[in-house]
Amino acid sequence: MKTISLLLILLAIFTFSVNAQNSDTEDWISLFNGVDLEGWTIKITDSELGVNLNETFIVEDSMLRIRYNKYKSFNNNFGHLYYHTPFSYYKLSFDYRFVGEQLTGGASWNVRNSGIMLHSQSAESNEFGQHFPVSIELQLLGGLEQGERPTANVCTPGTAVETNGMVNYDHCINSKSKTYNGDQWVHCEAIVMGGDYMTFIVEGDTVLHFKKPQIGGGFISNKEGAVDWNNYGVERDEELWMAKDGEILTKGYIALQAESHPIDFKNIKLLNLCGCKDPKAKNYKSYFITNDQSKCKY
Repeated sequence: MKTISLLLILLAIFTFSVNAQNSDTEDWISLFNGVDLEGWTIKITDSELGVNLNETFIVEDSMLRIRYNKYKSFNNNFGHLYYHTPFSYYKLSFDYRFVGEQLTGGASWNVRNSGIMLHSQSAESNEFGQHFPVSIELQLLGGLEQGERPTANVCTPGTAVETNGMVNYDHCINSKSKTYNGDQWVHCEAIVMGGDYMTFIVEGDTVLHFKKPQIGGGFISNKEGAVDWNNYGVERDEELWMAKDGEILTKGYIALQAESHPIDFKNIKLLNLCGCKDPKAKNYKSYFITNDQSKCKY
């Protein structure tokens, strides 16, 4: 009997140890499978939902590539590729590199310029001629071999963020990152905490932090000097967005941007920080920030 009791105790200790270890193991998910665009939806300005105009978005050599080989001119065909699931609290990790030359017709400010939209409206809710989704953009910039040009900045189409305790209506706010010239790969991460804050990290260095992402700055705003979004393809929903001025963005979609310069993405991964916080559940994770009881498994 003593032997059986001892075995039961040892088994309980082992089970507790394994469960504790599993609760600390981070379950990253790959948003891009390296084979095709499964799980992603395309929306390009002046094209119907799901139409991959001129094969802008392609998969090649396990990379998600944005290409303009079949274009004659850019013609404001801004494109966005949306992951099908919205998220709120999460970490995003990816690698990118700019390559080649900009497509004829692209704006000068779009040379080696792209981005990843966070807390974005859905692909389906974009208007036919809309240039950019209402979102928080993690702007990606490549160096131009002269002067400094930081990456992982924040830009705000139809939005604003809070810096230094005040709402900042600047359309783009620079990070303190290094400049990355040439066609080199750059590793980026974003820590997204719902409507509380976002932090951008480049090659292990924290380069930008801001709070309270919200609707109402940039191109859609009641503020004096705001640009009319009719100029950016929003006509049907302009008043709807303006009525939401100041509303905090707590969740949304992730979208990769196509702005006239070729760019490659790989290793696009996400760690969801929203899940079951009950330690008794099989899928409990100690790193979850917010609880979703519906996901608990016992």
